Amino acid sequence: MTQPVDPARLALLDAIMPHVAFDGWTSVAFDAAVADAELSREEAKRLCPRGAVDLAVLYHQEGDRAMMAAIRDADLSEMRFRDKVAFAIRARLDAVDDKEAVRRGSTLFALPMHAADGAKLIWGTADAIWNTLGDASRDINWYSKRATLSGVYASCVLYWLGDDSLDGQATDAFIDRRISDVMQIETVKAKINSSKVLAPLVGPLGRMMSMVKAPTAQADPNLPGHWSNR
Repeated sequence: MTQPVDPARLALLDAIMPHVAFDGWTSVAFDAAVADAELSREEAKRLCPRGAVDLAVLYHQEGDRAMMAAIRDADLSEMRFRDKVAFAIRARLDAVDDKEAVRRGSTLFALPMHAADGAKLIWGTADAIWNTLGDASRDINWYSKRATLSGVYASCVLYWLGDDSLDGQATDAFIDRRISDVMQIETVKAKINSSKVLAPLVGPLGRMMSMVKAPTAQADPNLPGHWSNR
C-alpha cells in the first residue's frame, strides 16, 4: 500500500468516478472512463487488466492512504487506545469523497467472484489502522486484532451507508458501541485467564496459540511459494 501509484491509473480512477454513480463499477463505466481519459484500449488494459474492478480496488486503497495520513497528522497522545481506534475508523469514513461509490463497491465485492478481493481490502484497512497506531504484536494477537477490527469496520461501513443523521452522529454512536462490545470480549478473556477454575482448561490452547507468529516482512526462501528471478 505504500508503493507509489502510477499517475495514469489515478487519472483513470478520476475519470471513472462520475460514471460509477450511474453505472457502478462496471465495464460500461470503465469504457466511458477510458474515452474521457483519451486512452487506447491497450493502454487501459495494461493499467487495469480487470477493468473497473481494479479501479474499485484502487479507490479503496486510496481511502486507506488518506486515513493513514489523517492518523499521522492528528495528536492522539491524550486518547485512550479504544478512542484512537474509533478515531481511525471515523478517519477512514471521512476519507470517502463519494458515498455512492462505496455503496456500489460494496455491491461489487459482495459478488462471489469478487468476495475474496473485498475480504482482502477490509483486512488491509484493519491492518493499516493497527500498523499506523503502532501495534507491535507479533503473535496470535496480530491476527485476532485484525480479524476483530475487520468485523467492526465492515459493520460500521454498512451502518454508515444507511445513516442519514445530522453530521453522521448515529454512525459515531454506532462506532462507539461496537468498540465497547469488543472491549467486553477482552474483559471476559482476562477473567478467564485469571480464573483458578477456567485457566487450567484453556492453558493448553493458549500454549498452542503462542506458537502462532505474525507474517514476516520478507518471505523465507526455504519455504514453498517463494518466487525468485534468479
